[in-house]
Amino acid sequence: MKAFVFDMDGVILDTETISFKTWDIAAAEFGVCDVESAKFRCMGANRADTCQLLREMYGADFPSEKFIDRTNILFDEIWHTDGIALMPFAYETLEMLSKKYPLALATSTRRAKAVVQLKEVGVDHFFTTKTFGDDVAHSKPNPEIYLTACSSLDLSPEECFAVEDSPNGIKSAFSAGLKPIMIPDKFQPDEALKSMCYRIFKDLSELKNLL
Repeated sequence: MKAFVFDMDGVILDTETISFKTWDIAAAEFGVCDVESAKFRCMGANRADTCQLLREMYGADFPSEKFIDRTNILFDEIWHTDGIALMPFAYETLEMLSKKYPLALATSTRRAKAVVQLKEVGVDHFFTTKTFGDDVAHSKPNPEIYLTACSSLDLSPEECFAVEDSPNGIKSAFSAGLKPIMIPDKFQPDEALKSMCYRIFKDLSELKNLL
């Protein structure tokens, strides 16, 4: 194995906690029922795919764009007031791995927002390449973002680990041919998801067991 490809939200940055809070607020404002199901279905998806999923769940006339705009406004309010925390062991793990492997980022978050967030917490320099949600036509669980990330390293997917926390992310990495490592955050894997995982670790510090 020659490289690691990291998801960002829920793996490096504790943004899922903020996102889930914003979805709860927006759901109450828009009269959305069963928002828990929507949150998990949309984890790891970019804006376009999230809007499509929302229309599939709540009807073709659901104002998905306005809903996502509202969650983004709420997210930015919380972000700029409270900041965003690193996930446990994120900095030291990236620092350790970057000394031995090229690291790539594969996040569904759009470039403009993700770049600022990574710089704010001081981890952007660890990544050799970065692939963002607006760099691909379809986000996770489609394999495109992981295929793009591996290509950016000039490596085949079979030579790369993928570090993920969400079902969509694991499915994306597995379909692309990487070895998926799941570090569950908001979602615990079922048996079907476990079968796609090369390893399941409790936190990022356990990645040292692969070295």
